[in-house]
Amino acid sequence: MKSPSVRSSARAALALTVTAAVAMLAGCGGNKGGGGEAAARVNKDEIGVAQVNFLVAQQRNLRPDQTDAAARQILDRLVEQQLALQKAGDLKLESQPGVQLALELARREVLARAYIERTGEAAPKPTPEEIKQYYDQKPALFSERRIYNLQEIGIEARPEQLPDLRERLAASKNTNEFVEYLKSAGLRFAGNQAVRAAEQLPFNTLDAIAKMKDGQAMVVPTPTGAQVVVLASSRSQPVTEEQARPSIEQYLLTERRRKLVEDDMKALRAAAKIEYLGKFAGSAGAASMPAPPASGLTSGDINKGPATK
Repeated sequence: MKSPSVRSSARAALALTVTAAVAMLAGCGGNKGGGGEAAARVNKDEIGVAQVNFLVAQQRNLRPDQTDAAARQILDRLVEQQLALQKAGDLKLESQPGVQLALELARREVLARAYIERTGEAAPKPTPEEIKQYYDQKPALFSERRIYNLQEIGIEARPEQLPDLRERLAASKNTNEFVEYLKSAGLRFAGNQAVRAAEQLPFNTLDAIAKMKDGQAMVVPTPTGAQVVVLASSRSQPVTEEQARPSIEQYLLTERRRKLVEDDMKALRAAAKIEYLGKFAGSAGAASMPAPPASGLTSGDINKGPATK
């Protein structure tokens, strides 16, 4: 019996690449397995081992002992996809305007993504010195890393109400007293308690929270009002440079690739003649780039961390 994680990995792999596969199939006029060894034959069409391997390779969190099971799950779904593709061909669905548009958009996405990935490949890997520098510059993430037991209160409020919230919070003897004030003021709020490691906190508030002592609180503005963060307790759980090195290297490399692609896109836009038409006339949109990781530390480093002191 296949584990839920393997089944979900197979579904995710196929879902993430289905539009790309459809676009390539449309461009090739059918599924012939992409050449090479065949993994299955569905009526007159073949599904190639290369196709299965390609989808398996998309699974970043797949353990080696799960590879074969995931490959079989993916192959079964490719078989079902091929059956649906053949019936779509019989019904000439590719001639429908909506399907043609979807195929063209998928083709554009595949080719544009391929260019972006190639552009990012030019980014140099960070040196050991750069990795050490990043480690030393982020003590809250690494050498002084802590696990925080937080009480969080999300409050709906107008910007002009935030100064009063800060004053009331500072004057309150405890969280319950502050909550009673929120009730008496008629403010809508919701409470939550969570245990979060340093790398799970918003990067822009980590340094401030790291300076807090147990029992202290702070107000963080949000789009809908504010969030009160109370540090109920914390414990030290540092991560060594050796433990953090792979994650830092990946973060710095990802950030360099993002910046390289961003600069390249800015140059392309500057050199191109772009005119927004119709209701979009006058727009000055910018291509959105994927956000970098929130920190140089991943959940995998938590598991490798030393015992709590």
